[in-house]
Amino acid sequence: MSDAAVFAVVRRSRSSFYWAMRMLPRERRLAMYAVYAYCRIVDDIADGPLPAADKQAGLAHWRRQIERLYAPAGAPPDEPVARALAGPIMRFGLARGDFLAVIDGMETDAAAPVVAPGWSELREYCARVAGAVGLLSVRIFGMPEAAARPLSAALGEAVQLTNILRDVAEDARDGRLYLPREELERAGLPPGPPLMVLGDPRLAVACAAVASVAEARFAAAAAMLRGLPRQPARPARIMLAVYRRLLDRMIRRGFAQLEPRMRLSGRERLWIALRHSWF
Repeated sequence: MSDAAVFAVVRRSRSSFYWAMRMLPRERRLAMYAVYAYCRIVDDIADGPLPAADKQAGLAHWRRQIERLYAPAGAPPDEPVARALAGPIMRFGLARGDFLAVIDGMETDAAAPVVAPGWSELREYCARVAGAVGLLSVRIFGMPEAAARPLSAALGEAVQLTNILRDVAEDARDGRLYLPREELERAGLPPGPPLMVLGDPRLAVACAAVASVAEARFAAAAAMLRGLPRQPARPARIMLAVYRRLLDRMIRRGFAQLEPRMRLSGRERLWIALRHSWF
């Protein structure tokens, strides 16, 4: 039942991470599916149409599910996806704090629309919603512990900044603007509602500055990966290649045009996965 619930979430997601997960050996693959399903569920709560109070209640419920997994005694989780995490936690030493950090990040989204955070706030948000997922992932991949934290920080931030750039227009229609305040100010953009900012031609300058930071973080992650054992680093290389290609494509198009939302085809993601599996 737990595995069936996990597979249902993974199949629905059509995630860019799918082929990186699919290339793993079975035990590690199932662990990654369970972690991904957990992240997908709490993200859907935070981004869904429910009132803020209901979102917070839903996230609090999942916080209790994680706490139950780590309790020395007591009732096991009642959510099938939470129960599916029990084995991976034991086998791979997954940390409670990383699961809870993901919920911390989702609570930021659920509380109120995020509008032009400072770089320090944005980096903390990236560390929670992406870096913590990276830490869970690289432990499942079997990477050396000393490499886990810096790699997760660099790659997680690069991936999340790429997602932010990809979703600027969609987020603005939902009243959100994740671009950092400092870059908007450097571009000469006055503060205002996200939709108003969306219509300002100076927005492209701020987006390009954020893209430069993402490029630097991808480069840092790539340098770390070159020094790691090839087999456990393979899924991270695939993730990096997929998102770096997405960022490169947005840069080539230019940020004066934010729609349609940039994406890679399933065939292209598969080709990247195969290429980085063998070379």
